[in-house]
Amino acid sequence: MDGVLELHGSFISWILRHCVLMPGGAWAITFGHVVLGRDNEALSLTRVHERVHVRQYELWGPVFIPAYLAAALWGLVTRTGPYYGNYFEREAMRGEQAVRRTILLSR
Repeated sequence: MDGVLELHGSFISWILRHCVLMPGGAWAITFGHVVLGRDNEALSLTRVHERVHVRQYELWGPVFIPAYLAAALWGLVTRTGPYYGNYFEREAMRGEQAVRRTILLSR
């Protein structure tokens, strides 16, 4: 497809629901070129967002995870939140919004 491996299953779903430090867990998470999702629908719904994280990983290389964690910490310090205050998550959200606008304009 695009050089990204997507995986889902009951064990992955359990991990994403119970071991990710977000209220309610995560629908999907990206590690390099591997995206783990709760199920096929979650992977489909988060595909654009997670692909932004893949590109971020390609750009930042091995320092991506420490940089992501530092951005989450900065979100805590500034009280904007470790997710919504995280530079990398905001960039992924902007990518999602751009795709949605493009889809709406093409209708």
